[in-house]
Amino acid sequence: MKKIISAVLVAVLALGLVSCNRSEEDRQRITLALSTQTNPFFVELRHGAQDKAKELGVPLDIQDASDDPAQQVNQLGNATSMGAKVVVVNPTDSDAVAPAVRGIKNNGVPVVGVDRDVNGVDLDSMVASDNVAGGAQAADQLAKSIGEEGDILILQGTAGTSASRERGKGFESQIAKYPGIKVVAKQSANFDRTEGLNVATNLLQANPNIKAIFAENDEMALGAVEALGSRAGSEVKIVAFDGTFDGLKAVKDGKLEATIAQQPAELGARAIEQAAQLLHGEKAQKSVPVEVITVTRDNVEEFQ
Repeated sequence: MKKIISAVLVAVLALGLVSCNRSEEDRQRITLALSTQTNPFFVELRHGAQDKAKELGVPLDIQDASDDPAQQVNQLGNATSMGAKVVVVNPTDSDAVAPAVRGIKNNGVPVVGVDRDVNGVDLDSMVASDNVAGGAQAADQLAKSIGEEGDILILQGTAGTSASRERGKGFESQIAKYPGIKVVAKQSANFDRTEGLNVATNLLQANPNIKAIFAENDEMALGAVEALGSRAGSEVKIVAFDGTFDGLKAVKDGKLEATIAQQPAELGARAIEQAAQLLHGEKAQKSVPVEVITVTRDNVEEFQ
């Protein structure tokens, strides 16, 4: 009987230790709230975050909003009750998620933004590419490709995202310095390849003589490539933004003139680094810029 009782006590103690360890793990959890995982850019960002979390030994819970602001608001609202002690957010909509993020902050949980900012909220850290500078780089490359004159189109990203707003601002401010270039139309295609195809098709029908297209991400640019067919890269130059695997391949194949390459895996890794510092009671870096680079056929091999 004593042996049986001893065995039971050992089992109970072991279970208690596991529970304590699990509780301790839960207390150290980071939640990564992604806008979507259908876009290759954010898949790479997720991989970078997962690799860094594994390296640092911190549990990472990933939430996918499927580009639905309402769903992401719900996910953010549940994050702290699910044990998150730091939240990393990649907003679907920089305005729509602001109240939920503000609520998290009010509960004493630090928040790190990645790739896209949250409007009106003082985040503990913001990890992002310099989208304004990247937009300006895109404008210069596009202008060069068409001899600094001609009509052009702009495919905009998701309305309300800081990435779309900042890339558009950088591009339009810089392209205005080329008096021979005119933006004849611009429309949102929500950072999506299929929408990029549909929107580009409609805009091209209304503006058949355009010389170039600026797309605020690679996915929309690849949709425009489909819309243009054999004209892509020859009659009509396309400059994109992101530097995804498919985007870089299109540059190498001559379908895209250039893409402004972000480093999505690096964005994810840097965001988790800042979150881990906050998790351990340390101060995070307020702003973490990640370099963007103009990639053309001349240097695409370096990035592939």
